[in-house]
Amino acid sequence: MSVIRRAQLEFVALPGRDAADPFRDTEAPASSVRIVDVRRTAERTAHIHPDSEEIFHVVSGTGNVWIDGTIEPIGPGDTIRIPPGAAHGTVPDSGVTMRLVCFFPHPNLATNHEPTQINVTDEVSALEET
Repeated sequence: MSVIRRAQLEFVALPGRDAADPFRDTEAPASSVRIVDVRRTAERTAHIHPDSEEIFHVVSGTGNVWIDGTIEPIGPGDTIRIPPGAAHGTVPDSGVTMRLVCFFPHPNLATNHEPTQINVTDEVSALEET
């Protein structure tokens, strides 16, 4: 059993977000989890997890999730399942930081993450203007 306390989380600054891997030092994991604080940026690009689905839960904040061209509003308490290989990205509302807990039935996110060139912020912004 592994119990990681909030004070033990080490967040790493990434483009438009900060991410912590609470179980990175555990032996032979069968899955991975990330706690992510997402900020709205001018260019949030979609990404793909080719080897597993992703399930994430919105802890706080509001915004939109973009999955293969479909945009859905999301907020606290929502849980989203993304199929393997589906391009996706989250875009918080302006001035909002979204906290997400992301689960992957894959032991190594670094080998299960492929960026795309799709700017999901542009697509969400266009929807907001209509």
